[in-house]
Amino acid sequence: MDEKIKYMKAAIAQAKKAALIGEVPIGCVIVYNNKIIARGYNKRNTKKTTLAHAEILAIEKASKYLNDWRLEGCTMYVTLEPCQMCSGAIVQSRMDRVVIGSMNPKAGCAGSILNLLQMEQFNHQVELETGVMQEECTKLLQDFFVLLREQKKKEKERRLL
Repeated sequence: MDEKIKYMKAAIAQAKKAALIGEVPIGCVIVYNNKIIARGYNKRNTKKTTLAHAEILAIEKASKYLNDWRLEGCTMYVTLEPCQMCSGAIVQSRMDRVVIGSMNPKAGCAGSILNLLQMEQFNHQVELETGVMQEECTKLLQDFFVLLREQKKKEKERRLL
């Protein structure tokens, strides 16, 4: 199996964990020396904090694993294009590379709205690859939001009875 597919499947498994607890299904893994050293999935609602994005949680775990804030030599595989907060954290971590499944035209900051990962003005740029298992990553998000809209509709109907 292609290395990129293997690790993106691991990120998708993390995203599915988020969906199971009612969180937006975004997941990621961080790889160092061909080994997953950190995993993360969205927990904003669960933890009641803006900061509990999959990428931030995984960066924190990877830093603990390596005992360093610098994640040089690491690659992040993430199911959805990082937002401005996560993109900033990725640049700050000095991570080498990010592999993205689905792009986010409404909030993505790794090429959709802007590309914080590769701004020449910063002291670090991140190698970027997009579209790995894009269909699967996009479908996971779409299915989640269809279900969420259905649940909200049923809730509204119950309240009207």
